[in-house]
Amino acid sequence: MAAQRTYGGLSAAERRAQRRAALLDAALEIIGNQGSEKLTVAGLCTRAGLNERYYYEQFDGRDAVLTALFDGIAEELAVAIVAGLQAAPADTRGTARAAIAAGIHVLTDDPRKARVTSIVGTATPELRARTLDTIRSFAKLVATEGIDFYGLSTPDPDPAIDFRATYLVGGLAQTLTSWLHGDLAMTRDELIEHTTDVFVLLGEDLAGRLR
Repeated sequence: MAAQRTYGGLSAAERRAQRRAALLDAALEIIGNQGSEKLTVAGLCTRAGLNERYYYEQFDGRDAVLTALFDGIAEELAVAIVAGLQAAPADTRGTARAAIAAGIHVLTDDPRKARVTSIVGTATPELRARTLDTIRSFAKLVATEGIDFYGLSTPDPDPAIDFRATYLVGGLAQTLTSWLHGDLAMTRDELIEHTTDVFVLLGEDLAGRLR
């Protein structure tokens, strides 16, 4: 097979990935600061500094942009949470707080990301379904970590574990949205501490019941 052509030291695949990243960064800026109704092909390409043909190289429509942007933020969240868990203290509260703080920081260090997940997650029926799937995925992560941490692994895990994990993740998503809208009068550190309190309370309580 012939070697892939390079330009400026980058392969065609690398240049394509750069253009995709530029378009998604532009979408984050537009939606995060102006709302999804301002997202147009012309505006997106102007912001990204790219010809419109590169948009069609990457996406087959507006929903594809929204989905890719939403999925990218969800992946960033998952990576940050797992990294937080790996570096966390071994105690219950330290573990919970590390994961919670990592996730909240991703969405609040750059507030555009929280606004985008809120806007995009309800934009279409398909994206609403994707939001629910994402919440289920994070709930599964919480349940798995809880089972491992408390040593609750059994051939048939109690359904209460999934229930509490879903309750915690869904509740945190709604609470964070309320906080970002200014409906909760507390600092980010206070939000993290109160969230940690709830996760630890429900986790310790359930572990005690199932042992």
